[in-house]
Amino acid sequence: MNKTYRVGMIGVGLMGHGIATSLLRGGHRLSFLDHPGNQPVEDLLEAGAEKRSSAREVAEHAEVVILCVTGTPQVESVLFDAGGVLEGLQPGSVIVDCSTAIPSSTLAIAERVAAAGGQFMDAAMTRTPKEAAEGRLNLIVGAADELFRDMKPLLESFSEHITHGGPVGAGHKLKLLHNYVSLGFTAVLSEAAAASRRAGIDDDVFLEVLGNGGGGGVVLERLRPFIAAGDPSGFRFSLSNTLKDIDYYNAMARDVGAERGVAAAIDALYRDVNERGHGDRLTPELVALLGQP
Repeated sequence: MNKTYRVGMIGVGLMGHGIATSLLRGGHRLSFLDHPGNQPVEDLLEAGAEKRSSAREVAEHAEVVILCVTGTPQVESVLFDAGGVLEGLQPGSVIVDCSTAIPSSTLAIAERVAAAGGQFMDAAMTRTPKEAAEGRLNLIVGAADELFRDMKPLLESFSEHITHGGPVGAGHKLKLLHNYVSLGFTAVLSEAAAASRRAGIDDDVFLEVLGNGGGGGVVLERLRPFIAAGDPSGFRFSLSNTLKDIDYYNAMARDVGAERGVAAAIDALYRDVNERGHGDRLTPELVALLGQP
């Protein structure tokens, strides 16, 4: 039987709520930061989870602290601000950062956590809130070998596929590469779908041709419900988060001196729809936004 942990969670949003559900189902003791950005938590409380009023209190009661927040600024804030995790961090405790973050910041954060007596790993996620609640996420982990071995059984309580990408920072680097490709495909497909409509092609025919050819794949299936029936729920990811992830990818590519010509065009597309006030819209709605005059 796998060891059970006292786990603290910061960030019980769409993905974090699913992770919390899976942790409780796996027998772990859970506390979480009470925050207005959380999803409804009555079900978690009924299952035995406890609310904490500060990140410091979450850390004081946990062997493992899981961060599931928006990005680098939020990670740094919950760790280092007054009342933050580092003030309550217990010796030897592990911080697992499941956010999408800038890798250069991740390395600096890991050093500060180690100096405070803790251990740090990045465990970036792919898939959706549905898989999070089912315990079927994909995780991309950056951690020392021994820490990865120790934490893998806990990670398996909310994930189906776990890839150890290398040392700290590798998880976030690989996540940005993954998201760049995924969101780049999304931009291309959305532009194509909008162009198809302007050209008078039936949506079902467009989907059939792409699905049977080089346009088939995960991104098409995520956008298919919106193209076919106006349902954006297949990809519950906001356009503001899309721009944030592309920005982070560009920052990483800049840091390593990688070519960014295509990335610049993708950034410009997502930046434009955000600057037009559509950041709260779900990503599949890009098809309709690009079709507007």
